[in-house]
Amino acid sequence: MKKITTIGKAKTRTSAQPKPSAAAVKKVLRPKKPAVKKPVPAPRVGLHNLAIPFGAHKRRKLLGRGSGSGHGKTSTRGSKGQTSRSGQSFYTGFEGGQSPLIRRVPKRGFFSPRRKVYQVVNLGDLLKIKQDSINPDLLENKGLIRDKNKPVKILGNGEIKNPLNIQAHAFSKSASDKIQKAGGKAEIINVAISK
Repeated sequence: MKKITTIGKAKTRTSAQPKPSAAAVKKVLRPKKPAVKKPVPAPRVGLHNLAIPFGAHKRRKLLGRGSGSGHGKTSTRGSKGQTSRSGQSFYTGFEGGQSPLIRRVPKRGFFSPRRKVYQVVNLGDLLKIKQDSINPDLLENKGLIRDKNKPVKILGNGEIKNPLNIQAHAFSKSASDKIQKAGGKAEIINVAISK
């Protein structure tokens, strides 16, 4: 029996073994294609596959059934007394019945709810404005006051030389004197002031 040998690492075969067919050789030579996984569609939500999640339904807490109920002797309220009763409520700053801090601290002074808070402008600040007539609209545009609808008071800090016609809700005595000395006019605006 003749032996046929091949070069390299190939296996030896005898003449008695049958020759492999072309299809078998092609199978060996061609690498296998990896199997493509088709995407699994998400299941449709419907009445047939709805389920109640665990913990969605809790047992009703039965109170006042003694220590064997699992909710304690005092029905999970901690202790007896005011906090264990229904309808108990405490105001802010309650200190268990003793005189609270808000009553212990002495009160002095008075804060009027109807007070007038003026936006203050000094005469020296008006030197920046190069106009003869000054009103709250102009003062707001120049950044000397924040809100033209809130009252404005002119104070006498500073000096003016030019005659100015100034409109404001209030003037100090020194401011009005200085304005009149310079030949100007201090007009008081009597309008309803928004709070």
